[in-house]
Amino acid sequence: MRVFLTGANGWVGSVVARELIAAGHLVTGLVRSQDKGEAFAAAGGRPLVGSLAELDLLRRAASEADGIVHTAFGLDLADIETLAQEDRRAIETFGEAFHGSTRPIVVTSGFGLLPDGEIFTEDARPPMIPGFPRASEQTAFALADRGIHASVVRLPRSVHGLGERHGFVPMLAAVAREKGVSAYVGNGENRWPSVHRLDAACVFRLALERGAPGEAHHAVAEEGVPFRQIAEAIGRQVGVPATSLTPEAAQAHFGGLAMWVAGDGPASSAETRARLGWQPRERDLISDIDRPDYVR
Repeated sequence: MRVFLTGANGWVGSVVARELIAAGHLVTGLVRSQDKGEAFAAAGGRPLVGSLAELDLLRRAASEADGIVHTAFGLDLADIETLAQEDRRAIETFGEAFHGSTRPIVVTSGFGLLPDGEIFTEDARPPMIPGFPRASEQTAFALADRGIHASVVRLPRSVHGLGERHGFVPMLAAVAREKGVSAYVGNGENRWPSVHRLDAACVFRLALERGAPGEAHHAVAEEGVPFRQIAEAIGRQVGVPATSLTPEAAQAHFGGLAMWVAGDGPASSAETRARLGWQPRERDLISDIDRPDYVR
């Protein structure tokens, strides 16, 4: 297939590109700069320099593609309103380009927070998170409701792998270094789902090749890792003790990260494994963090 991939140099997008190219697909990747384009070309892709704000560029790239994988989303969460609007308009532009065809669009989403004891399954439709207006999933399913071949890959809170720089683990490690402790809330039994980014890349490829319209696929290798184990692993890496905090103290300690640190959000991937024939093969989260060079 001729695949248009957004976020082609991102933490997830770069390995999705590698997975697609290895499977024989011809990948045009949206990148933000010429130097990133050169790196993408060296990896075997065709770079397209631009951004999600350039709708005419996206429309032209989509018109030449047999399928789209959308992984791009900005990192400046202080400007989340603008990022969310660009994301929604980009997905809608892809839908317009693919209207009346069976060409697939695979959109990246994630998991929110659940009451203790509940587990996300693929047929769940998580609500919007207050104060976080990203609506990638809702926009994709709206396309599917109109007969467009759109589906979603949900990524867990931790998409890990050697070289991680922008995810939760590096942020939590930075807090641990600053505060002198690696903290968890209460007994730390709240659960974080996780996946290695190479395993996640395989889910995107399979969703593109085999997925059906309106489906949600879960790139989840571990259903729920107790956060205390994550905090302890980060503490071992940073060289500080792990300690429990009250919810009130955690708010002051973690700031905007507090709701994620304390939140429970396990997720199943049973349906995804059955539908797509996917089986994770890479390291688990704790053994990855315990690698000597994981957190610097």
